[in-house]
Amino acid sequence: MSPEVKVAIVGAGPAGIAAAMQLKRSGIAPLLFEYGRVGGLLHNANLVENYPGFPYGIGGAELAALFRKQLEHVGVEICCEEVLTLDHTGGDFIIETTGRMVTAGIVVLASGTKPQKFTGSEITEGATGKIFYDIDPLRERTGMMIAIVGAGDAAFDYALNLAQKNRAVIINRGSTSRALPLLQQRAQASPRIEERTETRIEKIEGTGEGLVLHLAAPGGKGSLSVDSLLVATGRGPRLDYLVSGLCSRVGRLQAEGALHLVGDVRQGEYRQATIAVGDGVRAAMQIFHGLRGNAR
Repeated sequence: MSPEVKVAIVGAGPAGIAAAMQLKRSGIAPLLFEYGRVGGLLHNANLVENYPGFPYGIGGAELAALFRKQLEHVGVEICCEEVLTLDHTGGDFIIETTGRMVTAGIVVLASGTKPQKFTGSEITEGATGKIFYDIDPLRERTGMMIAIVGAGDAAFDYALNLAQKNRAVIINRGSTSRALPLLQQRAQASPRIEERTETRIEKIEGTGEGLVLHLAAPGGKGSLSVDSLLVATGRGPRLDYLVSGLCSRVGRLQAEGALHLVGDVRQGEYRQATIAVGDGVRAAMQIFHGLRGNAR
């Protein structure tokens, strides 16, 4: 029995989008599953400055909208369903989504990453609803004080984005920042952004209006009242939908050309839209050549 679709793609971030468009150009119509918004983490980016073709940079959400428009233009079907489980049995992949079961001969995993949960601090009842891991819930807020915990590119990019309408304080446990010097310079130049280094959050206390962060620093302990806390302390691959038996076979399925991991789901610290797009195109070309070879 043939699978329902030749190729299914899990995730419509830059890698999944690029793979889908390249496959479509090659005469293969993939199913593209995305339960969130097309564009993935691009929606968190304040300004994408290293994507060719935009000499002055482009907002992440704006670039995501262009990607979606191009998907629609080339006729790629976007399935607004969450993939709950992925298994491989009898030579085909079994994809269970929130609405149906689908079988596919080849699967591209482009599901990106998920944030690492904030740990190491006491969090009181009433505080969790004001702790966020993505910028979207805070994007339209104005006149707020928002704390951002982290020291990398994401933390500084979030601060620059939110400081357009709010005040932001970056809380860094270390003595130095890991963000690009360009982002650090921009943050230092903003009167609405403060960075506190060598500062640890010992306790997060929820109040009726916001949060009280109990802090420990070389100069002593103190507290900081904020409206929200945004966590930017790292992300890991989002592969929790793989059934346990499949995890041990990922390497073999990749070697056979049946499974492809692309974009942030496999790139570790090299998470860039430019890299993800190239990753997706390469996987699509490998799939096309593999299918063409099998058809001979």
